[in-house]
Order: sequence, then structure tokens, then C-alpha cells
Amino acid sequence: MCDRHGCMHLPNLQAMNFSRRGFLRAGAAAAAITMAVGPDVVLAQGRPIKSTHGTGFCNLNIFLAHAMQFSRAEGTDLQFVNTPTFAEQVTFLGMGQVDVGLMPYTSFMALFDAGAPVKVVAGGGVEGCVIVSRPGLDTPQKLKGKTLGTFQLDTLEVMPYDYLKKNGISFRDVTVRYMGSTPEAVEAFKAGAIDWICTIEPYGTALLRDVPGSHKLSDGTDIYGKGYTDCVLAARSSLIAENPKGLKAIIKAMMQAQAMAESQQQETLTKLVGTYYKTSMENAVLAMGKQPAVVDARSQTQFILERTDSLVEMGYIKKKPTREAIDWTLLEQVIAENADLYAKLKYKSA
Repeated sequence: MCDRHGCMHLPNLQAMNFSRRGFLRAGAAAAAITMAVGPDVVLAQGRPIKSTHGTGFCNLNIFLAHAMQFSRAEGTDLQFVNTPTFAEQVTFLGMGQVDVGLMPYTSFMALFDAGAPVKVVAGGGVEGCVIVSRPGLDTPQKLKGKTLGTFQLDTLEVMPYDYLKKNGISFRDVTVRYMGSTPEAVEAFKAGAIDWICTIEPYGTALLRDVPGSHKLSDGTDIYGKGYTDCVLAARSSLIAENPKGLKAIIKAMMQAQAMAESQQQETLTKLVGTYYKTSMENAVLAMGKQPAVVDARSQTQFILERTDSLVEMGYIKKKPTREAIDWTLLEQVIAENADLYAKLKYKSA
């Protein structure tokens, strides 16, 4: 891990943590980021669509779509590519080793800003981010000088930044410790090595149970409102241009997965827990309720773009991405072509 003591210098994209819940290993960082901003490639027609394999409950729809292989009915196979580290999930999308990936919108924006040929094409997960503090740290003012455990350029770093900003406190007034993984961060909090943490469910609620006297300072809704976006589905521009039918099949499959997850919770988790989620069924039920996976994120367009203000302020991107970073065209076609399916969804923009 590394510590940041209020430093707001522009990070080196060839060595920084570039995706969710992890960090780039020094030996692979330069090559990975360099490749990530390389030119787009022409798709081989008829091949399976490859996706990164995440970990959080924002991935539920794509995990279930894979488990059930819903997209095969449309002539498209969905395959996962496991990455050596969480950090390389984002760089694999950028370098063209995969076609699509679910990732924090903050990581996507950094990749887009670096010049990678990628677009946001659908939603991932909403809410589920939690700021938890140790006993006695029950107000934002008491966080001054305390150590935050988080992940660089993640929504889990931007949310504490926005939380402090909302309460009139500079990010420079706290010590930031970048963790290697969620389990590492959770154990560090339990041991008292960090004073407050921004994490995802089910870990947030578990920490509140396991650490007597701890406080839930925010679940994000007080900062961003109900239904705020955490993750998005990003796709290579080549996939959008060369194989829109295949990408639509994946989006539809994720919509079918959402419908199943919302109506058949037990069956859904039975399919996923153990294979896709290394957690208990109890924790899975908890996480599913607090971090719904939502395909139709169109209502969050402005939210995603506005959050880039914080990324600019933090020095992570040079300029705010324009609306062209987000392309809902194929999502809207899937919705129009599958009105009955769309009508069944509990969480959606319309």
C-alpha cells in the first residue's frame, strides 16, 4: 500500500492504481497503461464477446447473464477473462484484451481521458458504497488528521472527497492510505490501523456489526441522492461499430438477469454464491438488497458527468469528458425491442 498525505499532484498514469479494489504492480504498470491507450482493433466476426471478471455486487447482472448464458439465444457467447489483479481489469479493456467490462465510472473516465477508445453503454450497480468510522469519530469534523483507507481513482475515493467537501473540510486535512484489496482494508479497519473507510456492501454493514461503537457516516444517498451510480458497463468502440448485434445481446442478457434477480432472489444467489461470489449466503442477501444491479442507467447521465468535477479537482483527469463519453443508443434499441421484458424491471430510468 502507499500513503498520501493530502498531496494533490497529478498522478503518473503509468504507475497508479487504475481500477477497482487494487493497485498496479510496479513491474507491469508501465506496459499495461501504455497498451491501454493504444489504437482500437477490428473485431473478428462471430467470436464470443469477452468481459472482465469483477467482484462486487454491481457485477450481478453480468455474472448471472454468464451463468445462464442468456445471450446464446441471440447467437452470442459471453466469456470472462480473469485478470492477474483487479487493477488490470481496466487496462485489459483499454488495451483490447476484452470487449466489455463493468467498472467504477471514475475509472472509466480516467481511461477515456487517457485516450482509450471506450464508451459507457449501460448501467452496472447503484448505491452500496458506505463510509464507516471508528468509535468516537461520529462527525466529519473529527476526521481531520485521521487516516482514510480507500482505493485510488475509485468511486470509493471520490465519495469521501465529496463527503468532506460537502461538510467544508479539505481532502488535504486527512491522511489517505491506499489499500491493496477490500479484505485488506476491512482487516486494517478492524485492527485500528485506519480510522475510517469507504467500502462496499456487504462489508460496510458487516463492519458496523463487528466493530462495536463504529459509525455509518454516509451511504452516499445523503451526498448524491437515491439510486446514485457506482459502476457502469463500458465497451470498446470497435465492438459498438463492428458487432452491435452482439453487444445488444449482452445488454439484453443483463436485462434478463436483472428481471430474474428481482423476482427470484434465492435462485439467483444459489447460482452465484460460491462460484462468482466468495461470501456467505447471508452476506450475499444483504449485499443484494443494498447494491441493486441496474441496466438502464440513463437517468444517471448527468450524475456521472458531474462527478468528473471532483476528478478534475483531485488532479486525476485533465478535462471533463463531454456527453460523447456515454452512448445509450444500443441500450435504447434493446429496450424498444423488448418492451415486455423492460416492463418487468423494478429498477430503471423510465
